[in-house]
Amino acid sequence: MLEHSPLSLYVHIPWCVRKCPYCDFNSHEAKSDIPEAEYVHALVNDLKAESVERSNCDGRKFQSIFFGGGTPSLFSAKSISQILETAEYEFGFENDIEITLEANPGTAESQKFREFNAIGINRLSLGIQSFHNHHLQSLGRIHDSDEARKAIDLCAQAGFNNFNLDLMHGLPNQSIEEALADLGIALEYEPTHISWYQLTIEPNTAFHSKPPTLPEDSILWDINQSGLNILHESGYQQYEVSAYARPGKESVHNLNYWRFGDYVGIGAGAHGKFTIPEKNSIVRSRKKKQPDHYINAELNRVVERLPVAMEERAFEFLMNALRLRNGFSQSQFEKRTGVTFSSIAKQVEYLSAQKLLSVKDQQITTTDHGYRVLNSLLEEFLDND
Repeated sequence: MLEHSPLSLYVHIPWCVRKCPYCDFNSHEAKSDIPEAEYVHALVNDLKAESVERSNCDGRKFQSIFFGGGTPSLFSAKSISQILETAEYEFGFENDIEITLEANPGTAESQKFREFNAIGINRLSLGIQSFHNHHLQSLGRIHDSDEARKAIDLCAQAGFNNFNLDLMHGLPNQSIEEALADLGIALEYEPTHISWYQLTIEPNTAFHSKPPTLPEDSILWDINQSGLNILHESGYQQYEVSAYARPGKESVHNLNYWRFGDYVGIGAGAHGKFTIPEKNSIVRSRKKKQPDHYINAELNRVVERLPVAMEERAFEFLMNALRLRNGFSQSQFEKRTGVTFSSIAKQVEYLSAQKLLSVKDQQITTTDHGYRVLNSLLEEFLDND
């Protein structure tokens, strides 16, 4: 019943110019020279080891690659190219592979963007966050509004016709007008994709130890609803909780995560997931978190490799798949989890009766109300007797 899914690659570049106070990712300020060559050497060896480990992948090629961080654009195009060449040699690329690289407007360079485009990067994701300088300062960003605009222009001039803009709302002391103005400016550049999400205060961040003053819930609600209307009227479809795209421009890489697909993760702290149908097994892996530990671990960079227990698979799948507006099918649930749909049928029937889920032609989706209370909805699947 369990089947192979599409395969993706995530490459983690952990350094950034400055750690933002809201960031809980595995990122480190580059306080001295970045050991770029040593880290790339470790990434290449990591890929080769993964290739040997995944020799049972039945010839699956990478359908998407995502360079995240940190700030991957701090690395040279030569280094990124070396990683791509190894990935293609060891695993192969699908003909229509999507290759995304995150870039910070504060480190945007015209020549570097052109070089990224030339080596095969075909999608950029720019961390704009806001076009208001006082909000950028409160978020600890190293760029200002002019640099944000310039970075988007450089992206287009370098030949990228597929790019994402990251925007945050619900910022400290942000008004409805400011939030919607940010969205309006972003739309002027006609990106193919917008990630528009609310600022949340995460543990182990500077904002958590010294919380800023965030807008009231009523303002957050008005921002969200007004923004949804603007995006829809501008031709962007919400296909995930915080992801909006032009038709056909959804993130292939992120869709694979949300559909409970497989992915190889390389780099400090990177996670991976792999399905082995013949053993009815799904295995997660995690690499050593500290960059120096990762670089120096020549023999084994894996810090843990854990099977996903049968009783955990349904909930893990649902946590991802129900984030998607088009949900999932019964057959997809069974092929990706190895669990029969009957194991969740009772909860689906109950939530459908509560008008939180919709079931049509064996396709399960959240209703508009269910989408708004997704976390509460998911709790119904925790006690899955």
